[in-house]
Amino acid sequence: MKDILRRHSVLKEEIVNAINKQIKMEAQSSAAYLAMAAWCDTRGYDNCAAHFFKQSDEERKHQMKFFRYLTDMECDAISPSVGESQHEFASLRSVFETALEAEIAVTDSIHDMVRVCRKEGDIATEEFLRWFVQEQIEEEFVARRTLELFDVLGEDKIALGMIEERVLTIEYSAEG
Repeated sequence: MKDILRRHSVLKEEIVNAINKQIKMEAQSSAAYLAMAAWCDTRGYDNCAAHFFKQSDEERKHQMKFFRYLTDMECDAISPSVGESQHEFASLRSVFETALEAEIAVTDSIHDMVRVCRKEGDIATEEFLRWFVQEQIEEEFVARRTLELFDVLGEDKIALGMIEERVLTIEYSAEG
C-alpha cells in the first residue's frame, strides 16, 4: 500500500517546466496590467483603468489555474518573482499596443505548450490548455478591437473620450 501512495510526478519534466514558465508569465502580465491601470487612472481614463484592473485580476486567476493544475498533478509549482513592469507610456494608444503585444506573447507560449503536450502524448494537459487557447482568442480580440477604435476615431481629445466610453463594452462573441 505504501508504494501506491508514494508521491510521484504525473507530468513529464518538460511540461512541468513549461507550465512553471507560464505561471511566471501570467504573474508578470498581472503586474504589467496593474501598471497600465495606474497610468490610465492618474490621467483620468477611468474606464480604461477599470479595464486594466480587471485584466490584472484575470491574469492572476490564470496564474492560479496553472499553479493548481501542477499541484493537483502532484508536481512542484514554483511561486515566481516578478520583474519590473513598464510604468510610463507615450499615449493611451501605446498602452493598448503594449497590452496586445503581451497577449500575443502569451498566446504563443500557450501554443508552444500544446505542441509539447502533443509531442509527449500528454492528453490531459492538452485538454487542460484548451480553455486557455480559447481565452487568448478573446484577449487578443479585445485589444485589437480597441486599437481599431484609435484607427477609426483618431487620438484627439474627443476621440479619446469616445474610446474611453467604449472600452468596457468591447466583448468577444464566438457567434460573430
